Amino acid sequence: MGVLKKFEQRLEGLVNGTFAKVFKSEVQPVEIAGALQRECDNNATIWNRDRTVVPNDFIVELSTPDFERLSPYSGQLGDELAGMVRDYAKQQRYTFMGPIKVNLEKADDLDTGLYRVRSRTLASSASQAAPGGAPGAPGAPGGAPPAGRPGGYGYPSAGPAGAPPMPAAPPPPGGGYGYPQPAAAQRPPAGPASGGRTRYWIEINGTRHQISRATLVMGRSTEADVRIDDPGVSRRHCEIRTGTPSTIQDLGSTNGIVVDGQHTTRATLRDGSRIVVGSTTVIYRQAEG
Repeated sequence: MGVLKKFEQRLEGLVNGTFAKVFKSEVQPVEIAGALQRECDNNATIWNRDRTVVPNDFIVELSTPDFERLSPYSGQLGDELAGMVRDYAKQQRYTFMGPIKVNLEKADDLDTGLYRVRSRTLASSASQAAPGGAPGAPGAPGGAPPAGRPGGYGYPSAGPAGAPPMPAAPPPPGGGYGYPQPAAAQRPPAGPASGGRTRYWIEINGTRHQISRATLVMGRSTEADVRIDDPGVSRRHCEIRTGTPSTIQDLGSTNGIVVDGQHTTRATLRDGSRIVVGSTTVIYRQAEG
């Protein structure tokens, strides 16, 4: 069972069903959870071969109406979201520099149903963690954020489904919140060689799907080449075309696609490109061999 599905099931029993009533608004908890996953993916920094550090301190900005509706439950919701991030990090073998915190804040410039996620890497006093947040990884580096990564919260270039893309910009003068350009974690291609041909595949939640034809359609329909069980994914959401270079094309989906942090309808793919459809992250892979 996926991390987001487990998160939804845990929310169902909270406060005697109160959450089911609260979240009939535009903003759904699974949307926020998916945005936190993307925030980790887009801001992952590789320290060494066995250690990829992701943010651990998150702020979810909501419109005034959504914030007023959700603020009475912010403590429980923040705990559940933090637990979801911890589960996702364990699945992806990410590492934290300190405890995971998720807080809600009001943003006057947002309309109802839209939200933003800000994050930073905040070191604890121990400043050492193992994959999934467990302390005590041998040989772990010290507590400062990775070189080149500002300590303040940053805005990623891609927002949630339905929200306009957030542009990257330099930090404002005099300090304050930073606006870093997302840095996606890269993993080396794996798998046996296949005799000099270029091999193509995608990875979804740790599962590899080979691309054996010139095109591959992803979507929620059972007729799609790769079916993605995600309410934010259209029946025929997008299509990957392999070649030199490989490309991805949106097929008129409801929520669009995000490729390497940018909302787009068509993009060139490289090995390691991260494609977000709905709340699902798809990693595109290719290798000679």
